Amino acid sequence: MSKSDLRFQVDSRLATLLSQEYASSEKALKELIDNAWDADADEVFVTLPKPMSGEPIIIQDDGCGMTEEELRRHYLFIATDRRSRRGERTAGKNRLIKGRKGIGKFAGLMAASVMTLETRARGRQCGFTLRQEDLAEVEDIEQLHIAFRSKPCNPELHGTTITLTDLHQELTYPDANRLRQVLLQDYGRQDDFRITVDGKRLDVDDVSGSYSESAQELPAVGAVRLRFAISDAKTGLRQPGITLRVDGKSVGKPSFFGLDELDDFPPKLLRKLYGEVDADGLRDHITAGWDAPVENSELLKVVEAHVQPILREAFEQQYRREIQLAQARLQKTILTRLAELPEHKRHFADRAIKKILDKYYGEPESKVEPIVYVLLEALERSDYRILLEHIADSKPRDVAAIADGLNDFGLAEMAYLVEQANARATFLDQLEYIASIPGTSEAAMHKALERNLWVFGSDYSLFSSNTTLKRQVEEYLNKQYAGAKADQRPDLLLNENLQGEYLLIEFKRPSHALNHDNYVQTIAYRHDLGKHISSPIKVLLIGGRRSPDFPTDNREPNVIAVEFDQLIASARRQVQWLLRDVPGEIV
Repeated sequence: MSKSDLRFQVDSRLATLLSQEYASSEKALKELIDNAWDADADEVFVTLPKPMSGEPIIIQDDGCGMTEEELRRHYLFIATDRRSRRGERTAGKNRLIKGRKGIGKFAGLMAASVMTLETRARGRQCGFTLRQEDLAEVEDIEQLHIAFRSKPCNPELHGTTITLTDLHQELTYPDANRLRQVLLQDYGRQDDFRITVDGKRLDVDDVSGSYSESAQELPAVGAVRLRFAISDAKTGLRQPGITLRVDGKSVGKPSFFGLDELDDFPPKLLRKLYGEVDADGLRDHITAGWDAPVENSELLKVVEAHVQPILREAFEQQYRREIQLAQARLQKTILTRLAELPEHKRHFADRAIKKILDKYYGEPESKVEPIVYVLLEALERSDYRILLEHIADSKPRDVAAIADGLNDFGLAEMAYLVEQANARATFLDQLEYIASIPGTSEAAMHKALERNLWVFGSDYSLFSSNTTLKRQVEEYLNKQYAGAKADQRPDLLLNENLQGEYLLIEFKRPSHALNHDNYVQTIAYRHDLGKHISSPIKVLLIGGRRSPDFPTDNREPNVIAVEFDQLIASARRQVQWLLRDVPGEIV
C-alpha cells in the first residue's frame, strides 16, 4: 500500500455501539437465541439471575456448534452476512436464517460487561471471553487480542453456551416474563424449536393477558382441547390466531375460526388472540403435505362451531364492556348535539359512533373524539356521505393526527420519562433489599451505585465517569495500599461534572456506623488526591448510620455524610414526584 492509499479503521467502541441498538435487555437476549435458531438447535435453555445477585445469564443450545475454523474466519468477522456464504436457509432443518447483519454476536454486551462463548463441534470445544474494558484499551478493534481456548471433547457433544457476567447495574435486570413474551412472537408456534426460560417451557400462557382452556368430547371428532390467551398489550401480536394441532403437529397457518368473518366483531381485536386447539380426530382430514385441513371438511366445521362461541364469549367479557364504557363517555360529551339532530340522523349517528369505536378500538379517546366530531359535523351539514366514506376508509392517524399531531412529541417525551421513572423505582426496591442484608459489603453497594448517581439527587446526576482520572486514582491506590496495607484500601468512586468539579465517594457497608475515623480517613484521601487534581473535590461519605462521635460541626467544606436509608427515601421521593402529574393512560 502506498502512502497515498487510504483504508477504513474500526473504532473499538463499535461493539458497544452495536450492543446499544437493542431497545431492551430482553430483545438483546432474543438476538442470541436467534443464533441458536440459525444453528439448527432443537432446544435452548435460558437461565436468568435474581436481581442484584451477581449471578450470570446463561444461554445454552444443542445446535450444530462451531468449529475452530468457523470461529476464527466467520464468527469473529464483524458484519459478515451468513447468507452470502451458506444461502438463505440452514443446512439441517431448512430454516430461514434470521441473522442478517453479522452483529448479533455483540448483543450480550447490552446486558453485561463480560461475554464468554463456549462451543462444541466435531470433537473439539472452543471458546473465548470478550470484555468491554478490554475494548476500551484499544483504539482499533482489530488490535484487540482475544485469548482463544480449544480442547478435545466427546464427539457426540454439540451446541453453544453463552455466559454473560458482570451485568450492567444501571439497567433493569432481564425479566423472565417479558423475555417469554418477546420470544413468543417468533417462536411460540415452532414444533422443532423448544425454548425454556428459568425452567418454564415457552407456551400459550406466556402471553400477557387473560388465559383460558377447555376440553370437550365432540361427536365424530373425539377429544378437542382449546388453549388460548387474549393479549392486554396495546399493540397486536405478530402471529395472532389459533393454531390447529393434530397428533402434536401444527397444521397450516393460524386462523380465527370464523371471528374474522363476523360483521360486528372489531378486526383490531383479532390481533390480540393467540392459542392452539388439539383435535387428533381430524387426522384423516388433513392434506398430505400437512399444510391445511381438507377443503370443506365437515369435521372441521364441527370443531369451528365449538371453538368460535368460546372465543367470542371471552372477548365479550374482556373488551365489550370497555367499548360500551368508551361509547357512554363519548355520548355524554356530545349528547346536546345528538339531541338537535333529526330522529333518522340521530339513529344513524348512534350506529355510526359504535362502528367508529369498534374500528378504532384501543386508540386513546383523545384520538377517537375528533373522528366522532367530524362525523357529527357532517351529519349537521347534510353533505355527510362523502366525509363518512372517507372516515370509513381512513386509518386512525389520518384523521386523529389533525387534532393531536402537535402533541405527539410531548406525549413521547412524557412516556419516556414514565418508563425511566418506573425502572428507577424497581432499582430502588432492589437497592433497599440488598442494603437490608447484614452481610452486604462496601463493594456490592459501590457496584450497584457507580452508574446510578441520580440516586444522590439532581446535583450529582450530571457527574460522569472519567476513564483517565479513574486510571490515575487506581495507580495511586495501588502504590499507597500495597503489601500489608492492602486490606485498608479505600472503596472510591471519582467522577467529574460539566464544571470540572470532581466527586469522591467513600462507601461503607450498610451495617456500618460512620464515625470520626471514617471522616478523617476520607478527608485524607481528598488531600492526597488534591496533589494531582487542581479542581475542587466534593466528598460523599455513605454508611448505615452515624456514630455519636461523627463530627457535626467544624467540618471541611463540601463534605456530606449520607445514610443509606435516607439516600433511598430521598431518591424514591424524586421518582414519585416524576410520576405525580402524569396522566393515567400514559402510566
